Amino acid sequence: MKSTKLALFTTACIAFTTLAIAMPFWGAKAPVPFDTPSDMLKNGEFTWAPELAPGGPIQVLVSLDEQRAYTYRNGVLIGESTVSTGKPGHETPTGVFTTKLKDRDHHSSIYNNASMPYTERLTNDGIALHAGGIPGYPESHGCVHLPSEYARLLFDAAPLGMTVVIADSHTQPQFVDHPAFLSPITSDGKVAAEARLEEGQPYRWEPEKSTTGPVSIVLSRYDGRMVVLRNGVEIGRASVQFVEPEKPIGTHVFVALESEDARTRWTGVGLIGHMDDADTAPDPEAVARIFVPVDFRQLVAPVLAFGTTLMVTDAPIMEHTTGKEITLLTSHPSA
Repeated sequence: MKSTKLALFTTACIAFTTLAIAMPFWGAKAPVPFDTPSDMLKNGEFTWAPELAPGGPIQVLVSLDEQRAYTYRNGVLIGESTVSTGKPGHETPTGVFTTKLKDRDHHSSIYNNASMPYTERLTNDGIALHAGGIPGYPESHGCVHLPSEYARLLFDAAPLGMTVVIADSHTQPQFVDHPAFLSPITSDGKVAAEARLEEGQPYRWEPEKSTTGPVSIVLSRYDGRMVVLRNGVEIGRASVQFVEPEKPIGTHVFVALESEDARTRWTGVGLIGHMDDADTAPDPEAVARIFVPVDFRQLVAPVLAFGTTLMVTDAPIMEHTTGKEITLLTSHPSA
């Protein structure tokens, strides 16, 4: 019996040692004081104060120019970190994403089984947030490297479907997309065929195409369209009208907050070029310029929940106006 217990203990120690070897560690082991200025963070350092906003949806803003990640919960900054993004030739795509897969001990299927702890995948081709080296400059193959402890804290705190905005000064404020459309997908993960509204059709509503998952809404001044996606699948679109359609609105991202009543409250996510949007409500004057069919608004209202993402942009989003196809918002893991 003793020999059996010894063998089991030895096996467990070997397994633990193997796991430890397979899980490398990068960066600081603990957060620095929360009031440390962003530009004073050293490579691998981060702040973390989740008690500032105990509940609500989490959003992450990654600034390529600053090589920083900012984490918000319910519109309140709870942490920021140094990061390392894609090196030349492997640039990290800019855009508004929702996390589509989480894997605590992920290993790359492309780069020699490289360890990518606390992976939160953003795109079908493998771009993700994960723990990795932070040398002080872009060095990854496109992913966003985070300090290991920050990656763990974020992984544990954030639900699947978290909103992640990746931006740089070259894509702001005109665009918050990575190079050109919101490509809605079908329930089996394939890119949906173009589905324009028929002539005289004010809207289309098909919630049965995706019954669960995070909801994202994109509203384009250029196209005069509002598109609703759930779990990356288009479930509705509507024709919208703008007062003074030639007057720009800009690009803004808002996230629905927790609310004690039935009304949906929104808070802004600060983007480069629009940092004043952080922790703000949509501009009443801009809202007054947008007319969405009343019947469509009533259909959309029941699917809104805290964490729902609303993006308003001057940019085109329709299949026939964007030219090169790109993905702006998607939530479906690759096969």
